[in-house]
Amino acid sequence: MAGFVDVVLRGLILVLTSVALGGVAWLRFVLRAEPHVKPDAPTALALRATAAAGAGAALAQATVVLVGLASVADAHGTWPLAAFFETTFALTASARVMLAAAVAALALTMTRRAAPRGAWTALAVTATLLVASSAVVSHAVARVEWRAPLIALDSAHQVAAALWVGGLAHLVLLGVAGYASPPIDVGAVARRFSTLAFRAMAAIVLAGLALTFAYVGGLAAFVGTAYGVMVLSKVALLVPALALAYVNMRAVRRASAAPGARLFSFVEVELGLGITILFAAASLTSLPPAVDVTTDRASVGEVAVRFAPAAPRLTSPPIDELLRVADPLMGRQVERKPVERAWSEYNHHWAGFFVVTMGALAILHFLGVRAARHWPLVFLGLATFLFVRNDPRAWPLGPAGFWESLTLPDVLQHRTFVLLVVAFAVFEWMVRTNRLAERPWGYVFPLLCAVGGGLLLTHSHAMFNLKEEFLTEVTHAPLGILGAFAGWGRWLEVRLPAAGRGPGWIWRGCFTAVGLILLFYREA
Repeated sequence: MAGFVDVVLRGLILVLTSVALGGVAWLRFVLRAEPHVKPDAPTALALRATAAAGAGAALAQATVVLVGLASVADAHGTWPLAAFFETTFALTASARVMLAAAVAALALTMTRRAAPRGAWTALAVTATLLVASSAVVSHAVARVEWRAPLIALDSAHQVAAALWVGGLAHLVLLGVAGYASPPIDVGAVARRFSTLAFRAMAAIVLAGLALTFAYVGGLAAFVGTAYGVMVLSKVALLVPALALAYVNMRAVRRASAAPGARLFSFVEVELGLGITILFAAASLTSLPPAVDVTTDRASVGEVAVRFAPAAPRLTSPPIDELLRVADPLMGRQVERKPVERAWSEYNHHWAGFFVVTMGALAILHFLGVRAARHWPLVFLGLATFLFVRNDPRAWPLGPAGFWESLTLPDVLQHRTFVLLVVAFAVFEWMVRTNRLAERPWGYVFPLLCAVGGGLLLTHSHAMFNLKEEFLTEVTHAPLGILGAFAGWGRWLEVRLPAAGRGPGWIWRGCFTAVGLILLFYREA
């Protein structure tokens, strides 16, 4: 449980600190806010958003400290405070709480009056230290060789990512708040941000390549380790984000006035992909670098087997047999039994049937078959199937109680996914049958889809060795990526009808591809 919560919190911290530092760059280089000048409406909006992000980051970082303390508590629940706060992790985390709180206080104060140059400098330095300091608890600190250069590269990588994602957040906020019209010259604002974002992305790519070379170590590790696959996942998300950034940059350069709805809609999708990348980056912090994984590394052939098409398993092992031979749910798994593999494959294959059916019906509806508009109701069947079958040793099939089983991270995540599936069904069906207006309710489906994809990138199973854990989870990466693409494709379809039928085909194709991967899922 602590591991999963920690990864989610780290992802949230990356997002919030990016909004904070990106807000400072946005104010100084894009809005060109000046010292000794009372903030106008857009400047005050950006300062308030920066303050809120700083406060949120302080709260999330403090929660990480509490989670860390709880994870090292003794059998009586006593927290070893003295020993804990002698560690680099605890000292750095505590310092980051104070830095985030300082960013929040400074930004909030500056919204009320004209601030001197010293206040602007303090805000910029504090926000930069807040983002860069995360490198102190990164993999770089644990390296024996090249520690200082790796810390510097990690800091530069994270600062650049914060400038890009945080700036995107403020650009979207500008449009949402209604400032995308005179007297604000949105065309000039977008051009200045485009220059800043281009430089930040160049730094992201260059620093990322150097870190990849240091931590992955070889081509085989991209396929045979969880760290390598997650790096590939980040690249798979970054490439379309870069393509959107290029489209936006060209649109900005062609525009003589406000770029309009098309630019802002594409920026929203770029921001969504950027946030997903940050959560993937948070997942990397919980994984050992691929270069250090030697004995538990999977071969290319072992990974390829997991993606090789094979006849779906249509019959389930008896539940009594599984409960008789499997390890207790609340205990440590020492070996994954054949019956457990068969049970899991059966679950994935039938889930694939549900999703492929929905994808096919969604395509038919897109082609004009009116009766197929009820395809979201298939989600309810999938949710019921997953709730009953996902965790056979927990209620309702197994001996472990409902609340007791939720203390395990994989069970909690499975239950969370079931709730997302039910939400998919209810909202999208009501939108498709005109019981709810497409705006705003049509945005529920793509947001939940994108969130589900992001959660899959952080999802983990507690297993007995790294190799088995990796081979079980290796399909999560493409599923998470396709889920993100499906969500943001549908978002663009609702948000920007002028984009044509392309976004509709993208999300339906990705959705169907998810079902096909599930349909041919294998564990051996």
